[in-house]
Formats: sequence, structure tokens, C-alpha cells
Amino acid sequence: MPSNAIEMLTDDHHQVKAMFEEYEDLSGDDSRDDEKLTLVQQICHELTVHAQIEEELFYPAARKALDDEDLIDEAVVEHAGIKDLIEELKAMEPSDDMFDAKVTVLKEYVEHHVKEEEEELFPKAKKASDFDEDDIGAQLADRKEELMAMAGAGARKASEPPRPGANR
Repeated sequence: MPSNAIEMLTDDHHQVKAMFEEYEDLSGDDSRDDEKLTLVQQICHELTVHAQIEEELFYPAARKALDDEDLIDEAVVEHAGIKDLIEELKAMEPSDDMFDAKVTVLKEYVEHHVKEEEEELFPKAKKASDFDEDDIGAQLADRKEELMAMAGAGARKASEPPRPGANR
């Protein structure tokens, strides 16, 4: 795993981009709906965790270190649009009308957001004297690990059969 904040977030961007490319290979093939659903669930999970660690840790640190409130405000607004589409996709099946279209639009939103972060926000953060990439990277890694573990435990709980007498 990358050691500093910007490397870690950029690595996340590349992983999600690869997943979107994999989805494009499945798009339009109704016989692979199970694979499409699994992949979209993975994309949505990765984006949700990524957005949460950015909003909890990276953006506040960048806001303190940079003199560019607008850039960070725009990133937060972009996250809101991405989260809205994620929630819509979570309620859908690949066979639903507009599923592929919504995945495509999600990809476009993410590509736009990533471009702004990687071309504007990250370079400014790197140059800021009071932005500690390594310390923030360690915090991001710890929080991401925590969120991934919580999601894994939640998935296991959801897939376990109910215990006798539970919820009575």
C-alpha cells in the first residue's frame, strides 16, 4: 500500500478506473448480469470508502494547508453527486432500465472528479509546507482499513443465517 496520502488516493483512483473498464467489457451482455452486479457493488463500495476518508481526513487537512476553499468545496459537492448515483445503483438490478446508463454517468462523474484532484488539488497539497503527506497517509490508511473491516463484518452478518431466537 502506498505510504503517503496522495499516492494512496491516486492508487484508489486507478483501482476504480480499472473496475469501470472491466464493467465496460460486460456492458450490454445480459447473460453476465450477476458479474455486472458484483462489480458495481465493488465500485460503489470502493467509492464510498474513498469519499469518506477524503471527507473525514484529507479535505480538512488540505483546507487548513491551502488557500483554496473553492477547490475543496467543489470536491465535496462532486462527492454528493457521486453518492446520489451510488444510492440509486444500490437499489437497482442490472436488468433495470437505465442501469448501464447510470454506471456510465457515475464513471464520467468520477473521471471528472479524479482529474480535478490529480491536476489541481494534489499538486497544491504537495507544495503546501504544512501539509504532511506521510502523516495524513497513515491516518487515511488506518481509517480505510477500519471502514473495509466494518463493511466486511457487515457483509458476513448479512449473509449469516439468523440465530434461533434472534430478534424476538
